[in-house]
Amino acid sequence: MEPTKSGLDAWIGFFTDLEIPVLKRTVRELLLLKADDDQLSVRAVADVIAHDPLMTLVLLRYLQKHKHSNQLDEVVQIEQALMMLGMQTFFGKILPNLVIEDMLHGQLVALTNVLHTVKRATRAAHYARDWGARLQDLHFDEIRIAALLHNFAEILMWCYAPTEMAQVRALQLKDKSMRSRVAQQEVLGFKLSDLQLALAKAWGLPALLIGFMNREDGNRRQMRNIVLAINLARHAENGWDDAALPDDYKEISTMLNMPVEQVKHLVRNS
Repeated sequence: MEPTKSGLDAWIGFFTDLEIPVLKRTVRELLLLKADDDQLSVRAVADVIAHDPLMTLVLLRYLQKHKHSNQLDEVVQIEQALMMLGMQTFFGKILPNLVIEDMLHGQLVALTNVLHTVKRATRAAHYARDWGARLQDLHFDEIRIAALLHNFAEILMWCYAPTEMAQVRALQLKDKSMRSRVAQQEVLGFKLSDLQLALAKAWGLPALLIGFMNREDGNRRQMRNIVLAINLARHAENGWDDAALPDDYKEISTMLNMPVEQVKHLVRNS
C-alpha cells in the first residue's frame, strides 16, 4: 500500500511507523540459530544481521525507540545492541514477520534491484570496515554500518513503490548521462537521499549515522572511507573493467598510503 498523495512528506509519514521487511534468508538463518542452542550466540546473530541492511535498520530503530532515559551513549554496533536487548527480546519483539521476497512475489524487476542493492551495500560495508581497520580507526564497525545503510531508502522504495522506481530506472537507461538524483526528482518529486535523511531523523537513529548520511564534515577520513567504499562497490558492480575504477583505485591508494597495484589486488580478492 502506497501513500494516497505523492511528495516527500507523504512518504515520510507513510514509512514512519511502518514495519520494515527483511530478506527471507535473514529470517531463515536467524530462526535456525534460535532453534540450535549450541550455535546461538550474539556473534552468530550479528553476523546474519550484518548482511541485511534493513534488518540492521530494524534493530537500530527499535533500540533507539526503547532506549533508557539514563542511557548517555548512542549504540551503533550490532553486537552491543544485541547484548543490551538480549536474545529473548530480539526474537520475541524485533525479528520482523514481513519478508521482501513475499512482498515482491511476481515482481522480478523490483526484487532483482533490491537484491542487487543489498549486494552492493554489503560489499561497500566490507570495504569500509576493512579500510577502517587498516587505518586503525576505533570506529571501523560504525563506518561499516554507515556504508551498509547508505541506500536503505532505495531498498524500501523498491519494496513499496516498485512502479515508480522502475520508471526512475527506465529514465537512466534511456539517458546514460542522467544522474540518479535527477531521475528520482523527475519521477518521485524528491531525491532518495532526502527521504533517507528525513527517515533517519524521524526514527531517531544515532547522530553518528545521520552525520555520515548527511555527509557532514566531508574532509574527515571516516567520511572519505565511506564514500570511496560506496563508489567502488557501485562501479565494481559493472565489472572490473568499469571506466571509473582506475580513479577509485588512485583515491583509495592515497587514503591507505598503499601502491595502486596493491589496492587493486586487495579489493579484488577481499
